[in-house]
Amino acid sequence: MSKLAADAAAFKNVLQRQDYSSWHSNPGASSATAASEQPAASKKKRPKANIVYSQPADTGTGVHVNTQLVYAVNHLKGTPNPMRLQDLAIITNTPLDTDRILLEKFKAHDKIAWDPRTDLYSYKHEFNFKNKASLLTEIQRRTRKGGGIAVRDLKETWKEAPAAVEELEKEGEVLVTRTAKDGQLKMVFWNEVKPDEESGGANVEKEFMDLWHELHVPDDVDLLRQLATEGLQVTASHAAPPKAPGAKKKGKKGGAPRQRQVRITNTHLKGEIDLSRDFVVPGK
Repeated sequence: MSKLAADAAAFKNVLQRQDYSSWHSNPGASSATAASEQPAASKKKRPKANIVYSQPADTGTGVHVNTQLVYAVNHLKGTPNPMRLQDLAIITNTPLDTDRILLEKFKAHDKIAWDPRTDLYSYKHEFNFKNKASLLTEIQRRTRKGGGIAVRDLKETWKEAPAAVEELEKEGEVLVTRTAKDGQLKMVFWNEVKPDEESGGANVEKEFMDLWHELHVPDDVDLLRQLATEGLQVTASHAAPPKAPGAKKKGKKGGAPRQRQVRITNTHLKGEIDLSRDFVVPGK
């Protein structure tokens, strides 16, 4: 028992020496820690917004009539359906329904169409189609006139036009040209001769295509040598004949000074004294 009592007493002494204080029992220390962390959090810088100071800020629709007209027309251009005048004025924040001068200019715009029966306004696009079939019809009509259509003009009428053009290209209905830099659609033409028997066309054989792409145009030196080998000559442009010297234009400065004739008024001295020469004293 004496050994157990000694061990118990030693354990109690160890417990008394331990510091079991926590933030629950020491609120002052915790508040001081929070206060020290608060200034650091307040000093944290906010991320800067991506602001381009070289560009003017968008201050709204402005107060000038022409500026407000541009805002209203551009919004109606991007809207597929007709709109009421009141709705357009609210969305664009322009006084279309109250400003008489602005309303007159809006109605007189060459790209604005007004339906008096429904009192709705719409934008006059260059083309009128909303599906792939009518798009192909428009491309055929323009190609028969001898030209293609810019894809950006088609996109203004119908936003899904570029995707529809790519589908028509895969189907072999149209031919497109693309930009050399990023391959974006540029112009579209109707493919009149399709690779099938009904249209009178056929696919080019791969062997012929390989032979065609294997041909290379030689450089200038080799080209001259090959032409000479075949007994051919390079076509040379004839030099322009030299211009004949023309008459001098009046009023043009330069050249040798013209000799001015002397007008003799003393006709009674004619034959005795030559008045066109300086007088020389006789005997010198």
